Amino acid sequence: MRRRDCLKQIGLGALAAAATSSCERKAAETPLPANEQTFNWRMVTSWPPNFPSFGSSAIHLAETIARNSAGRIKIQVYAAGELVPAFEVLDAVSRGTAQMGHSGPIYWRGKLNAAQFFSGIPFGMNALQFNAWMYHGGGLELWRKVYAPFNVIPFLAGNTGAQMAGWFNKEINSTKDLEGLRMRIPGLGGEVFKRAGGVAVNLPGSELFTSLATGVIDATEWVGPYNDMALGLHKAAKYYYYPGWHESAGTMECLINKSEFEALPIDLQSIITTACQAENDLTLTEIAANNRTALETLVDVHGVELRRLPDEVLEELRKLAGETLEEVADIDAASREVYDAYRLFQEEIARAQALSESFHVNHLLAVAARSPHTGPGRH
Repeated sequence: MRRRDCLKQIGLGALAAAATSSCERKAAETPLPANEQTFNWRMVTSWPPNFPSFGSSAIHLAETIARNSAGRIKIQVYAAGELVPAFEVLDAVSRGTAQMGHSGPIYWRGKLNAAQFFSGIPFGMNALQFNAWMYHGGGLELWRKVYAPFNVIPFLAGNTGAQMAGWFNKEINSTKDLEGLRMRIPGLGGEVFKRAGGVAVNLPGSELFTSLATGVIDATEWVGPYNDMALGLHKAAKYYYYPGWHESAGTMECLINKSEFEALPIDLQSIITTACQAENDLTLTEIAANNRTALETLVDVHGVELRRLPDEVLEELRKLAGETLEEVADIDAASREVYDAYRLFQEEIARAQALSESFHVNHLLAVAARSPHTGPGRH
C-alpha cells in the first residue's frame, strides 16, 4: 500500500509539473495586454548635445511621452554624431536604426525634393499661417504622402518662427556684396543665394562657429538671437543682419518609423501625436520669448551691430525666390503638388489676415521703430 501510494504521489507530481511547464509555455507565447506592454526606443537628432530649443526640445518630447505613457514607452535621445551624423537622421529612422528622429525638412533636399517646402520657404508663410495650413489646410496629409516611400511618418515638433538673415564679416550694401560670398545657408534659401551670386554651403550647427571664426565661410544664418548666442556666433562675426528672408517659419520635425509606430497600441500612438503637437507650440513660444532678452544682451552687452538688409537686396532676393521656387517645384510631380497647395493657402490666408492681423502688425512696427535696438541708429 505504501509503495502504491508513493507511486501515485510521484505520478500526480509529474502531472502537476507537466501542467506547470505547459502553462509557462502558453504564458510566454501569449502577448501582454496592450496597457502592460513596454517599448524602448531610440531617437537620433541633428542637433549638438544639450543645445537650447532644438536639442532640449527633443529631450523634453521624449520625457513627455515617457511620463504621459506611465513609462510604457521610454526613449533614449542621441545628439548629432553620437549614433548617426546630423544629416543622416532620415535614413536612420527609415531603415530602423532608430525608431524616432528629431530634425528639419530643410536637410532632405537630395533625398526628398518636396520636403523643402515644409521647412519655411523664402518669403513664405509665417509660423501661424504655416501651422494653419498643416493642421487645417491639408498640408500634413501632403507631408506624410511625401515621406511615405521612406517608411517614415513626420510630425510637427517645433518651429523657430521667422529667422534672422544671419552673421556677416563684411557689410552688405548692395547685391554686388553677395557675389562670391561663402555663406552657410541650406535648402531653398541656399538656392536663391546662389542665384544672387553667392556660394551656398551646408554645415551642421556644431561646425558653424569654427567655420565662421576661421574664415572657412564669410557668413552664416542659423536661427535667431537666442539660439545664435548659444553657439557663440557673436564672437565670430561683426554684423548681425535682418530680416530672415530665407526662412519664414523654421520647422522642427519628429520622424517615426512607420512600421514601429503602427505596431504600438492605439493609446500610445495618441500619446505621441498629442505630445508632438504640444511640443510644436511650446518650442515656438519659447524661442520667441528668449529672442527678446537675447537680442538685448547681444546689442547692449556684446556690442553686436544690428543691420537691416537694404531694400535693393531684399527686392532682388524676392524676385530670385519666385523663379527658384517655380523651378524647384517642376523637378517632380510631388514637389509641384505641394508647392501649388502651399502657395494657394498662402494667398488665401494673406487676404483674410489683411483684414484683421495687418493693423496689429503695423502697430507692432510702430512700437519697434521707437526701440533703440531697431531704430535708425541701429540700421
